[in-house]
Amino acid sequence: MAKKPVKATKKKVFEKVEEIRLFIYASFNNTIITASGYKSGNVLGWTSSGGSGFKGTKKGTPYAAGIAMKNLLDKIAPYEPQIAHVFVSGAGNGRDAALRALIGTGIKTAEIKDVTALPHNGVRAKKARRV
Repeated sequence: MAKKPVKATKKKVFEKVEEIRLFIYASFNNTIITASGYKSGNVLGWTSSGGSGFKGTKKGTPYAAGIAMKNLLDKIAPYEPQIAHVFVSGAGNGRDAALRALIGTGIKTAEIKDVTALPHNGVRAKKARRV
């Protein structure tokens, strides 16, 4: 029986991305963080509190959001980001904790913008009750 030839696996080449966009979505149940290139918009990596090993109600805690941010920064470290533009949305507890975890690293934050969707006029009013 002849041995099968072993295919050589290619090593992934990471192109250096100096500026990144970080999107932090903090709900009451989870925190999802996505990193993309500033100019290209290609997603470099993403993580969430649930993906970081937290389950149930612990996913919505500030501690879980901080751990998720650290995991994401470790994941995108080969791209060597220098400057981050941060876009925060949602009303969860993980907003500030994720930002604090980012500031603790060597990445400079160029801007922090709140992009939470707010209704301008809300939903249509209920029809008047006729008695």
